[in-house]
Parts: sequence; structure tokens; C-alpha cells
Amino acid sequence: MRSIMHANRLHLLLPFALPAAADAATALHDIRSPALDRLIARATLVERVIGEDFQRTLPHERWIARQFGALSTGATGATDATSTTRPADATNASPAADEAPLAPYMLRADGGDPGDATWACVQPVHVRIAHDHLVLIDPASLELSDEEASALLAVARPLIEELGVRIEAPNPTRWYLSGDGFGTLAGASPLRASGRNIEIWLPHEAHSGERSRAWMKLQNEVQMAWFEHPVNEAREARGLPAVNSIWFHAQGAARPVQSPFTQVFSDAAATRGLAMTAGAPVAAPPASFAALASSASSPLAKDAGSDNNATLVELDPFSAPYIEQDWARWNAAFAALQGDWIEPALAALESGALAQLGLTLCGDTGSVTLGITRGDLRKFWRRRVLASLFIE
Repeated sequence: MRSIMHANRLHLLLPFALPAAADAATALHDIRSPALDRLIARATLVERVIGEDFQRTLPHERWIARQFGALSTGATGATDATSTTRPADATNASPAADEAPLAPYMLRADGGDPGDATWACVQPVHVRIAHDHLVLIDPASLELSDEEASALLAVARPLIEELGVRIEAPNPTRWYLSGDGFGTLAGASPLRASGRNIEIWLPHEAHSGERSRAWMKLQNEVQMAWFEHPVNEAREARGLPAVNSIWFHAQGAARPVQSPFTQVFSDAAATRGLAMTAGAPVAAPPASFAALASSASSPLAKDAGSDNNATLVELDPFSAPYIEQDWARWNAAFAALQGDWIEPALAALESGALAQLGLTLCGDTGSVTLGITRGDLRKFWRRRVLASLFIE
């Protein structure tokens, strides 16, 4: 009897693991990746999405939204990336698709109940003054404590509620707003705008492109209320950036979704919320492939109860160094990925313990999805190289 282990499929979602062509030489300096090179050489190209420079959502956000069916009809783009059968000449999704209405699922992951309402995620951020423009910094780099965020929220909440907007804040650093006053406002993901002039990334009406006066008024009032706030005075005394603005993104309403994965491992609120909504088990990512394989609940375990297990693991050691252009740290994370995940996954493919491996490598505009089976490893005539995946 065929072992059920031979039906297991693993998909690794890797945000910011694909450098732009212009940065590749620096990012991959002195990297040796024989296991990844072999996988890439033999894999089937499932999907290649060439994004646009001014898309407001990130490739991994759009990918995960599509996988779970969270997009409106007509915005789904490409196929299920767990498949390895799609021909390479039909892999480009529509580059114009720029939807990732993930806020309601993030709210669910953070402990709230989105119901049928439309929600947007709002985060406290720091905007710094450059020579002649304003630049958003990565919110994760603020090192904002729960206590600081709660104190700032106490000041901002009445200003928000004055607009007739409902606010939920189950997570101190991620707030969720729902109200008719914001209409079809479209905002950019914080990591999409981080490190850049914020002018083109500020929220605008999706259909007209016009700025929302309601949002601009609220943003200005919050900024003034936080100016010289004790939290910010204490932060600046410690050499930390002040929290001086709020950022709006991911607006949308929850839809019924389905999971193409038997189990999901991720720290991302959007991914976790989608899995929860779809009824799929969700947990934090294991430290390594070995930890995943040894887990009693893992579909890779010998007593796994299904003959068609598909596991998604989202790993994100790359976002912060990518945004900060800290290529030495990015390089170290890439090297760690080889030893912790890529090499043992290749060994599992070779032994038959893993039937299929999917890789979705994302940059800040586009992504590439590859699929590889044990049989593919014998296709010696395939010679794709890592450099062919880079996005201009």
C-alpha cells in the first residue's frame, strides 16, 4: 500500500525573498545555494506576476487573497499556486489587478468579529521629513509597546468616533475602522510605501482618484493631538522616532472563503485570518522543516489522516532588511533559509517523504511561483537559473 506520506504537498510563501534585478548582485553576494539552484532548475513555472511600480498592494498580499478566494469576481487573476500543471507560457496574471481587501480577516486574526461590515486597518506610524518630501518608515521598526499604543489610541479614539466611525482595537498596534464616511477609499500597504515619498501612496477614492477630505481631516487632527504627547516626548528622550501619524490600508468586507491548504503556518494577521475564516487550522511557523516534519499535527507526520495534505508555511525573515536595504542582513536570512528549509525539503522530495514542493518568492512589485515533484528532479534537461526569476 502506498504510504500517505507520498501525497503530502508543502508550499512556502516567502515575502520579499525575490530581490529586484538591480539589487540582486548585492543581495545575493557570496551566497551558495546548491539546493535552491537545483529546485529552481528542475521546477515547473506555475506563475510569474509582473507587478507595476505604483501598485498599492504587495505581491504576497494579492497572492494569499487569491488563494483563499477573497477577491471579487473578475479580480482573481491567476490559478491556484499549489498546482504544477499550468504551462509556463500562460503564467502571467493581470498586472492591473491591485486588490487585497484583507482588513476584515486581519481583524478576525486579532480577535475581533468583522461581520458583514467594511473595515480598514489603521496603524500608528512615523513619517519623517526628508529634503523636500515626507517618508514613511516601516511600522515594525518603531518598537512601539502595547502601553504606548494604548495611550495614543485613548487620544485618537474620540476624534475617530466623532466622525461616526466605529473603531475596534483588539491589537494595540492595529486598529480597525468601519464607517460610511470612508467610502471606497484605497490605501497602500505600509511596507509598499515605506522608505518612499508618501505623496503618491496617500489614501484616495478608488473610483475617482480624489483624496478623501474626511480622512485628511481625521489624520490632521490625530497628528496635532499626538504632537508633544508624553508618549512621544518619552520616546524621543530614548532616541526613538515619535509616533506622528496614522496609516490607512486594506479596506474591504469579508467574503466567504475556502482554504486550498489543509493547514496554515503563518505569523501574518491577514493569512491567519483567512485561514480562520475558511476553517483551516492555523499556527505559528515552525523554526525549520525538521520541526514541521516532527510535529504530531503536521501533515508530514506518518500518522497524518489525509492522503491529500497541502500545507502552507509563510516565512518572513526578509521584509525588514529588504525595506531598509540592509542586504547583509537579508543575505544572512537567505542563507538561513537554505539550511533550515530548502535543503531538507529537497531531501524529502528525493526520498519520497514529500510529493510536491511549491515556492512563491515575492518582491515588492511581482512574484514567481514554482512547483516541483520528485519526478521533476530527474528532468536533467531543465536548466532554469535563479537570475531568470528576478523582476526588473
